[in-house]
Amino acid sequence: LEISRRVLAQQLTERALFDSPQRVKDYLALHLRPLTHEAFGVLFLDSQHRLLAFEVMFHGTLAHTSVYPREIVKRALALNAAAVVLAHNHPSGVAEPSRADEAVTQAVRAALQLVDVRVLDHLVVGAASVLSFAERGLL
Repeated sequence: LEISRRVLAQQLTERALFDSPQRVKDYLALHLRPLTHEAFGVLFLDSQHRLLAFEVMFHGTLAHTSVYPREIVKRALALNAAAVVLAHNHPSGVAEPSRADEAVTQAVRAALQLVDVRVLDHLVVGAASVLSFAERGLL
């Protein structure tokens, strides 16, 4: 499992991230699916959509994580990121976004817009699937 994580991370730093959306989903599933608590992570990308860093920024309980847009903005600026992909897991296994997930996405998006960092997607990792806000038209 750890070797798979490292190989995917290496591939993501060498080429544009969105040459394969499935690769991003696989990468996030490897990192977030095994967790038994909810966690919120961010893929920080350069202007060519190559991976600068993936960081789990917030940890929560079984069904909730507090997310602070200010902290995401600070980290994006520190890494000189041009874009981000937001991601979190649902330990319940169901990858359907809640209204709270949609609200957090909009709050983070609004905060990052102020500093010219684009939110490309928000992915929800469930037990058997990964849901994309962009593919669903929620972004």
